[in-house]
Amino acid sequence: MTPLTSLTPDSLPFAQPGRFYRGNLHGHSTNSDGGWAPAQYCRKYHRNGYDFVALTDHCMEQYGYGISDTRAFRTDDFTTLIGAELHPGQIESGSPWHLLAVGLPLDFETNRAGDTGASVAQRALDAGAFVAAPHPNWYALTVADFETLSLVHAVECYNGVSDYDSDRGYSWHFIDMLLHRGHRIGAIATDDTHSQPDRNDFMRGWVQVKADALSPAALLRALKAGHYYSSTGAQLHNVEFQPRDKLAVECSPATHIYLSGSRAGVVGRVSGAGLTEAEFDLREADSRWLRVTVRDEAGGRAWTNPLWLG
Repeated sequence: MTPLTSLTPDSLPFAQPGRFYRGNLHGHSTNSDGGWAPAQYCRKYHRNGYDFVALTDHCMEQYGYGISDTRAFRTDDFTTLIGAELHPGQIESGSPWHLLAVGLPLDFETNRAGDTGASVAQRALDAGAFVAAPHPNWYALTVADFETLSLVHAVECYNGVSDYDSDRGYSWHFIDMLLHRGHRIGAIATDDTHSQPDRNDFMRGWVQVKADALSPAALLRALKAGHYYSSTGAQLHNVEFQPRDKLAVECSPATHIYLSGSRAGVVGRVSGAGLTEAEFDLREADSRWLRVTVRDEAGGRAWTNPLWLG
């Protein structure tokens, strides 16, 4: 699989121009199976400090296969990305495909006779969207399923509603298997908010995107370039490759800072109370790729994208 983006040390967002914008890339409204109308969905995130959202309603027959138009809810300090969750064909388990497409044109054809996961993913990419495989752990997506796709930008490493509903919110094991097989993909955390009374799925996971402007075009460019990190509460302030094969990490107060790679276990770990920085020696890393995880006292995490070396 040819990578869509070059997730290399140069893809780290921290030295990129602009600032970080907080956003949720996956959620649902009353246009499909969510509890909030689109205006309320956008208002909830805006009022809680988010800079942008994507409303990704299910494109299914019972909902008319429509794409939710959120352009009317954009303001000077808040914007929206047009998106959808697409469900062509079936995967190995018998479930319909779930494909997240953010940055779609409103006239995108969401249902076409003979659609497969691969054909819809490719059409969404051709239309300019950022495409991701959501919650693989929740609906038992297999590596074989994933490898039928031509290209995608990312896989959800965390999904809030899956965590709450079934304790299947984390999917790093699946992503690591893909990395071992050479797939150069990013990792996103999302809410997948359905805003139903029996679901605690709001503000559980998000991305911090480093972009040069708060506009849909700038955010999409940054997402496709991998200029973001994901979080469920912890913050990454800087991750930087330094001379003499060092990697430096700065973060919000944490209890653990991990450096993971392509061999078993971890490349390095620093543990303690109130950690705000760590330095790792990469000379013994012996790894094709690396990623940083920060975990805080409350259990919140932050993750870099996997970065390929050489």
